[in-house]
Amino acid sequence: MTSGLTTVAYIGASILFILSLAGLSKQTTARRGNLLGMGGMVIAIVATIALALDQSERPVGVTAALIVGVLLIGALVGTWRARSVEMTQMPELIAILHSFVGAAAVLIGFNSYLTEGHDAVHLIEVFLGVFIGAVTFTGSIVAFLKLSARMKSSPLTLPGRHALNLAGLVVSLGLGAWFVAAPSVLPLILMTVIALAIGFHLVAAIGGGDMPVVVSMLNSYSGWAAAAAGFMLGNDLLIVVGALVGSSGAILSYIMCKAMNRKFLAVILGGFGGDGAAPSAASEGPQGEHTEVSVAETVELLSAARSVVIAPGYGMAVAKAQYPVAELVTRLRSRGVKVRFAVHPVAGRLPGHMNVLLAEARVPYDIVLELDEINEDFADTDVVLVIGANDTVNPAALEDPGSPIAGMPVLEVWNAEQVVVFKRSMATGYAGVQNPLFFRDNTAMLFGDAKTQVEAIVAAMPATEAVDA
Repeated sequence: MTSGLTTVAYIGASILFILSLAGLSKQTTARRGNLLGMGGMVIAIVATIALALDQSERPVGVTAALIVGVLLIGALVGTWRARSVEMTQMPELIAILHSFVGAAAVLIGFNSYLTEGHDAVHLIEVFLGVFIGAVTFTGSIVAFLKLSARMKSSPLTLPGRHALNLAGLVVSLGLGAWFVAAPSVLPLILMTVIALAIGFHLVAAIGGGDMPVVVSMLNSYSGWAAAAAGFMLGNDLLIVVGALVGSSGAILSYIMCKAMNRKFLAVILGGFGGDGAAPSAASEGPQGEHTEVSVAETVELLSAARSVVIAPGYGMAVAKAQYPVAELVTRLRSRGVKVRFAVHPVAGRLPGHMNVLLAEARVPYDIVLELDEINEDFADTDVVLVIGANDTVNPAALEDPGSPIAGMPVLEVWNAEQVVVFKRSMATGYAGVQNPLFFRDNTAMLFGDAKTQVEAIVAAMPATEAVDA
């Protein structure tokens, strides 16, 4: 394939990637967006392989065998993980995939330095690519460890942590000047070690309740690392794709920060989600007496309700309760009940996690509403079912200035006439903060596995024809 045809193929793939992002912006067009992205990637891979075969200094057969071998290994591993991963494991899977991009950028940087020329522009590209890649690599590994509960979700608050990050950045800049003025692998190695430490510390200093934003930000980092690799390799498509991923991840992180009343720079600088303040009483454990409710009593509440809102959380994903929840919605709507979902921007462990689960269970898109679309409606709601959510429905965010989640907008479910919370126990949520909602007069706890309890409610509430309002 000539370089002209490769350029045309890369332009076509870039257009498909842009259309893919546009499609992924809405639930109704997300499937089309995925297909467009897959099509663009197929074109990109075929064009890159053809170009590699055309420009290879080795025998074509040897180059082809190496490429086929690598593709087969990647396809086998990718297919195995795609088929075996649970929906609850998707956040940590995405985090570890980001680390692969970071590692690739580091390896490409070292290879590019050792095999290419040493002009100043190229050296700067190598240095920046390795730095961004190293930060992304260790930061993504820490995110993976936190999301998979292999590491404590609480923030690591070292004394003077911001000064440590700044010192690491200043030293890295100094090493960069040395690397450009007197090219040597030594400053590149030293900078890589420092960048790995910075990446670890940046994400380790972030509290578990804010990890969805961190995953989004790491997605942005991986995009910029890919763009840097594109500059080092002279690959225009990789530059375009990296820029798309980097900018879209940054925009999503900014939107999520606004939704959580957080500062965008705090995500980038670390220490996000924990300022070192002493925890309030509401975060230390049970604060009052809760009321329990049975399945039969919950069925009675739902049977008498005219308006029901369901607030899902990560617990619903763990219990795989989305399918019986969808069936419950069908039963309620057949009885003339107005049912809607209230989805918080950071419900679950990943942006859009709950939306994917509900779409998987074929819940109609038009009844899945975001926080700002439904918060004012809770006062006119008869029953709210909180299924596996905790931090996103915590009134302490609005009422307790000393809470670790203070200032974060939450679903104000307590304004409804009655709230039923599905939980296994009275344990705190992922952010480690106790929820005063559980002890309010209009809140009742339905303990047990969410899937089992919802199935029991569905079994006790037979479907009926819709009735007049």
